[in-house]
Amino acid sequence: ATGRGVRRPARREVAALLAALAVTLATMLLDPWAYRHAVWPPIYRHDWGNLLRVVGTVYFWLPVALAVWLEARARAPDRASRAWLLLVGPAVAGGLAEALKMVVRRERPGLHDGAYVFRAFTDHPFRTTDFGFPSGHTMVAFAGAAAVARLFPRAGPVAYLMAAGCGATRVLAQAHFASDVVGAALAAWAVVAILWHWAVRSPREAGAPGG
Repeated sequence: ATGRGVRRPARREVAALLAALAVTLATMLLDPWAYRHAVWPPIYRHDWGNLLRVVGTVYFWLPVALAVWLEARARAPDRASRAWLLLVGPAVAGGLAEALKMVVRRERPGLHDGAYVFRAFTDHPFRTTDFGFPSGHTMVAFAGAAAVARLFPRAGPVAYLMAAGCGATRVLAQAHFASDVVGAALAAWAVVAILWHWAVRSPREAGAPGG
């Protein structure tokens, strides 16, 4: 029974990974259209546009995590440490985004008029400047949203909407391909799911159905 219990989650994880890859690859078919038509360069001239972009930074999630931790420490001290998922999740996701950029090495669309161009590994192998896949802002934003959804399920839709807005601004500003954003969102969700299952959830939750 134990062996079956170990294999089943592994199969689900592989299936989820394959599905995420398929969705990202499918989105690549939309990249040329999105680059030409989903465009609004003045997006960051508006306060709300800048707000959505900031959601994709750790600077946004640090005070959120601190505020939640302070409140949880007063109301439920045994669960206060969970608040730091709101910071650790985005931070880990942001670091992973930089690592993936060094591996994939696809440059931003604005540099080549929407064409896919990959930089050689011999050209500054450890510098991620001008790399687009995945979108770091989107990855941080969706990791924070996924953490909110885990800790406060009723607030999850609002957090995901903010994260989606962050990703949308990156496409509208022509800073990223649509697939940069979709791939980042899926990867961020996976990062938080792994952190939750490995380090956050309680033994009771681990044994609960679907936990």
